[in-house]
Amino acid sequence: MKALLGDYPVTKLFKQKSGLEFADVKVPNTAFKRVVRDFEFEFAELAIMTYLLAKAHGKPFRLLPAVVTARFQHGTLAYNTARGPLSPGQLAGRKVGMRSYSVTTATWVRGILADDYGVDLSKVHWVTFEDPHVAEFRDPPNATRMPPGKDITAMLLAGELDAAILAQPPKDGPIRTLIPDPAAAAEAWKKRTGAGLQINHMVVVKDSVSRRKSDELYALLAESRKAAGNPPMNPFGIEENRRNLEAAIDCIHRQGMIPRRYTVEELFE
Repeated sequence: MKALLGDYPVTKLFKQKSGLEFADVKVPNTAFKRVVRDFEFEFAELAIMTYLLAKAHGKPFRLLPAVVTARFQHGTLAYNTARGPLSPGQLAGRKVGMRSYSVTTATWVRGILADDYGVDLSKVHWVTFEDPHVAEFRDPPNATRMPPGKDITAMLLAGELDAAILAQPPKDGPIRTLIPDPAAAAEAWKKRTGAGLQINHMVVVKDSVSRRKSDELYALLAESRKAAGNPPMNPFGIEENRRNLEAAIDCIHRQGMIPRRYTVEELFE
């Protein structure tokens, strides 16, 4: 059985004992198109928003209730302080760069901007650099794709972008996080939503994988998580993730990216 899975503390034992054929991919998100376009893997790590879009377009996968990566995304939105002050609520009419419109980090950040800072997402000029993972998804009309060779950080430094969503904003130089005190903002988001975290990557299996086999794989994943000390940022189980998943579904649905709010149970059918 072909598989895609990153190297994390919670997956170490699983990768040693599962007997799956793991792809030699160091950064799993670089292979997400191979998951949802080419159907190359029976078992795969996949970003939650990519999974929800894949489900909306009839891709043959179901979710396993295992969070392999999660973080709060408030610290990923950055701006160039050399160009003067800017606040999250001032992004209407501005250019904001992101790797791809539909990726999970960008979707979470847009939800944060809309819900916590009152930003009208339709009035922001989104600038993208990559295709979506799910081929059928179409960026909104207020998004512009940059030609190959353009660099998001260089454009931010040059003033061609007013802000940008970066995987890891620099620790020094003029680029700083746009949301003041991202940790405090994350705590406020948790209190408002009732979710414990913002899911990044979970695990999916193809519909062709039997229930018995997927249950065995999930049990081994749970054993692997236990061996890693059951990290709280890697919750396992449907009930443990119910509110986290509802927050993700609500976030992407409110942006008009999926046709309806799925129930949590539907994701595992």
